[in-house]
Amino acid sequence: MPTSISSGRAIVTIIGLDRVGIIAAVTGALAEANVNILDISQSVLREEVFTMIMMVDLAKARVPYEELSTRLKDIGRDLKVQVEVQREDIFKAMHRI
Repeated sequence: MPTSISSGRAIVTIIGLDRVGIIAAVTGALAEANVNILDISQSVLREEVFTMIMMVDLAKARVPYEELSTRLKDIGRDLKVQVEVQREDIFKAMHRI
């Protein structure tokens, strides 16, 4: 099994129309890559728009960051939702006022 070149934490966001299987698919892919979920928040707006934000730990990931990002985007495409992963330091830098 390849070891990850990634370390640290990342933010995973999911946005799209609510449907069965979104959480299972994304968290399953994270578990398969040995990525630990540190914190999670999700909501469904007006019973149709699904949003989820997760902070994950990449330190023991079995795949490089870029491969994890591709896997999650592919899952999003299959489920017709937007799935993004962004390193925590970049996320924080982009959202500073």
